[in-house]
Amino acid sequence: MEFKESILVEREDVAEQLLPGQLATLHCKHCHTVLGDSLSVCGELPFLESVICLKVTNDVVVSDEMDLGRNGKLAECIFSHLTCRKCGRALGKALLATPPHLAALRSLFLLRKAQVTCYVLGSCAMVKASAVSFRLESLAEDIHEVEQKFQAHLHAMKKWQADSINSLDK
Repeated sequence: MEFKESILVEREDVAEQLLPGQLATLHCKHCHTVLGDSLSVCGELPFLESVICLKVTNDVVVSDEMDLGRNGKLAECIFSHLTCRKCGRALGKALLATPPHLAALRSLFLLRKAQVTCYVLGSCAMVKASAVSFRLESLAEDIHEVEQKFQAHLHAMKKWQADSINSLDK
């Protein structure tokens, strides 16, 4: 949705990448209650079509009942259901216990992208979460590049030190 001449209208889905540092709020698709923000997003889970959040607002209710995934992608997982406090719609899951391959998702909130809309600050538009990529860029390449630069500087300093010692000996 976006404002056109002071009227809120549905915005066409445009695939967008949430850029590092770009802020957004996550809302219930049905009642527009704020569920969280991009500062708490730590990625997305494409095979479950979910946004992974470290924390959510108090308007996301975590059920007291626990469920066991018997088959599918969440087989052998114990989880609680997430619902919107205002409209009661299902929003996703909070994984409590997982097999080793899903261990990184324990104690995190998985909001189903189909149930969430996003307001990207500064855009004056509300877009479906399914149209936004929450994938985080890997830092491995950046770290490797910094390590190479550091090694080059270290090598240059050692060479300078050796040259300085050699010039003093002469």
